Amino acid sequence: MQKNLLILSLCFTVFLFGPQQLKGQNNSTDKDNKDLKQPPFLKEGDTVAIVAPAGILKNREGEINKAKMILKNWGLHAIVGKHVFNQGKHFAGTDDERCEDFQNALDDSSISAIWCARGGYGSVRILDKLDWTKFKTNPKWIIGYSDITAIHSEVHNLGFQSLHAMMCTNLQDDAETIKETIATFKSAVFGTPQNYALEGSKYNKLGIVSAQIVGGNLTILHTMLGSKTSIDTSGKILFIEEIGEYKYHIDRMLQSLKRAGYFDDCAGVIIGDMTKIKRNTTPWGSSIEQLIIDVLSDYNFPIAFNMKAGHEKDNRALIFGKIVTLKVDIAQSSIEFRN
Repeated sequence: MQKNLLILSLCFTVFLFGPQQLKGQNNSTDKDNKDLKQPPFLKEGDTVAIVAPAGILKNREGEINKAKMILKNWGLHAIVGKHVFNQGKHFAGTDDERCEDFQNALDDSSISAIWCARGGYGSVRILDKLDWTKFKTNPKWIIGYSDITAIHSEVHNLGFQSLHAMMCTNLQDDAETIKETIATFKSAVFGTPQNYALEGSKYNKLGIVSAQIVGGNLTILHTMLGSKTSIDTSGKILFIEEIGEYKYHIDRMLQSLKRAGYFDDCAGVIIGDMTKIKRNTTPWGSSIEQLIIDVLSDYNFPIAFNMKAGHEKDNRALIFGKIVTLKVDIAQSSIEFRN
């Protein structure tokens, strides 16, 4: 009799409050609570290939040389793709040339990481030309951000981790002004990713969740919708950042993702830098934070603002596909990488 009463009581509680209330604050699920496959972290003597899968690198030899020097100082070897400084209209060479450099780096077993020289636009144009067969048996770190989100998404769908971090052209800035950018990149690629404390925000949506972190540039994630490269965010924490867009366009992209079910089973959202937001002739009427909260108002997952990652000088590294614990409060949030 007592057992039956206990079962009835539990059923009534689930009916009254819903299953989420029984889980408490931690919304992690067993379904996706595991890391994607991890390429070997770098060690002294390893080789890094510098390639340019997207925008042109006209008069950017200085940044590439600085990148080579940084790698040398870390005990790493650097090789530069033969087409990196080619000029193919908007791009760093033709689609075939950029694909050739990237493919060679994927296939070369002596290369441990592929560092993208810059973003801009163009990675999507080579995605369907790439053969990932050898990468699957000899995975390596793919490093970059912004337009490189297209490649991160492809790597994610193949089941591997990748590194959202600085690119060679970030070295146009004095190294002293991007200390954290460089330091967190080094820590991540050598296997000791740093945990982050995020400045608080009144727009934060409180909660605690442990899940894979995925995502990248909002525009690129939006343009992947409907393709085989679009990522499944179910049970995962989505990171987004953006640059140079109107607020109404950011709203439009978020609404499109929402209508496509992108947030339905999401475990949480982290908002990175929203840089150089353009002013429209018709004012939007709210902050970018309020815009995002309004779009996501139907969901119960935690939302953290003020992650220092994106198109600002302080662009801290994130290992996509790795489990993190996201703790969100008004005063401060934190991101902790699981060992």
